[in-house]
Amino acid sequence: MHVVTTRCQYKGRVYATHLLRRSFREDGKVKNETLGNLSHLPESLVEVIRRSLRGEVFAPVGDSFQIEHSNAHGHVQAVRIAMQRLGFDTLIASRASPERDRVCAMVAARILSPHTKLATTRWWHTTTLAQEFGVEHADEDDLYAAMDWLLQRQPSIERKLAARHLREGGLALYDLSSSYFEGQCRPLARIGHNRDGKKNKLQVNYGLLSARGGCPVAVSVYAGNTNDAKTLMPQIAKLREDFAVQQLVLVGDRGMISHKAIGALQELPGLAWITALKSGQIRTLIEGGTLQLGLFDERHLFELAHPDYPGERLIACRNPELGRLRAHKRQALLQATAEELQKVRASVHSGRLTGAAKIGVRVGRVVNKYKVHKHFALTIQDQQFDFQILDEQVAAEAALDGVYVIRTSVPKQQMSAEDTVRNYKALSDVERAFRSMKTVDLKVRPIHHHLETRVRAHIFLCMLAYYVEWHMREAWRELLFADEDLEAKTRRDPVAPAQRSEKALQKITRRTLDNGTPVHSFQTLLQELSTLVRNTCRMRQAEKHSPVFALTTAPNPTQRHALQRLETIRM
Repeated sequence: MHVVTTRCQYKGRVYATHLLRRSFREDGKVKNETLGNLSHLPESLVEVIRRSLRGEVFAPVGDSFQIEHSNAHGHVQAVRIAMQRLGFDTLIASRASPERDRVCAMVAARILSPHTKLATTRWWHTTTLAQEFGVEHADEDDLYAAMDWLLQRQPSIERKLAARHLREGGLALYDLSSSYFEGQCRPLARIGHNRDGKKNKLQVNYGLLSARGGCPVAVSVYAGNTNDAKTLMPQIAKLREDFAVQQLVLVGDRGMISHKAIGALQELPGLAWITALKSGQIRTLIEGGTLQLGLFDERHLFELAHPDYPGERLIACRNPELGRLRAHKRQALLQATAEELQKVRASVHSGRLTGAAKIGVRVGRVVNKYKVHKHFALTIQDQQFDFQILDEQVAAEAALDGVYVIRTSVPKQQMSAEDTVRNYKALSDVERAFRSMKTVDLKVRPIHHHLETRVRAHIFLCMLAYYVEWHMREAWRELLFADEDLEAKTRRDPVAPAQRSEKALQKITRRTLDNGTPVHSFQTLLQELSTLVRNTCRMRQAEKHSPVFALTTAPNPTQRHALQRLETIRM
């Protein structure tokens, strides 16, 4: 018996007929007999019948081979593609080495699942990462040695990054953050201004230097009590001497580029800067009549000059929405403090709390809780306590709500007032990098290392991981809850609150893309990709040491699109 298939075309369509036939010989002649019409069966089943009649033996798939083990693969593949597009291995070192492979593997692991080094060597065997990066036999001691090797190469790597992303006459962003330690006797650990809200925690400071858009270029590590302004000049030296960038506009916040630091910057030819005035400096301009708040009735941005800032441009701005938020917050803090002070006053009047010293301690705890003690007049005696809100002082501060002044040395013909404000606000890209490194994705904190070199290497490793992640986020913008209209940032009102584009708002509202697939965050998209699994299989009836083969899950449309988007990354 056999299956005979005939095809014919009618009105543009092809029709197939599958007949089951038997061949036999009669009177010396070969004849055929049709036993049945199989045309109603699926093509795949007809093919099975055809092959079975030829003598092939079929068995259930589960009886043919078994899966030895499975490893999550898709998210590793995504990071691997991004690193290949960035030439990441040659960025770390031009020659291949075990140390380079381990550094690349640690960077990928930091993006996918940040752990301690020991936990990392356990985790990456649950994925294809160890196999893809050739670190199957590396242990935690090998990773520590690779970190020491990486730290020695940091200056060379940062020079390569600067050559890629910093341009003569371009923009550079710089800001400082901190992360806390766990344990005692930590290197570089000091009590300082804690940006993590962890009081009385030893911490380390690190400054991030970025190109326009927030792409990281270099990171420097300092003791935890180092002042922001003290870290500025080393960055200037690195830009000019190590990176050989002589013409540059540096953007830093008001605490970073201080009045004293500006005096030193003015002596460096080719270096311009953008920063902002502190509230006390703004108040001086208002009291002197240079900055007239009435001018904001007609516009929300204008330039002015003052003899205390020779050769500089001052750009005054007022954001009404920001002003309302600050006024609301101040009123809430004042009210909460007043309610607590009323409780203290009641305790004093009832005689439960006496003595000026004890009353003062209790009052001190209250007024320092919400940081508005400057707005209260306090009367403390052994048997009496009273307080009063300084309405005039509150009103004077409220007049500055939403008002800020940008200070820059960039000439007007080189950069308009609107672009100057936009470039100062670009510091939010560095703050976004800190959030990603510290909490959302890479989890640089808390730091557990005992050696100063390892602390520096750990933070540098996290910066390199964010470098890869930054490019992945840019490539995945259309798949994430991110605004794709980057050009709008260069056209929108620089003072008004930032507004998302209509397309971004639609993604947030519908939570789906135009094709109906879900919109993702960076982490949930990685989790979606991790469902692509590589299965290692072996034939069931084969010998024990027979060869194995791999089967990888076929990607769904979202996964396929995500991997394709990573191919657009450019160095």
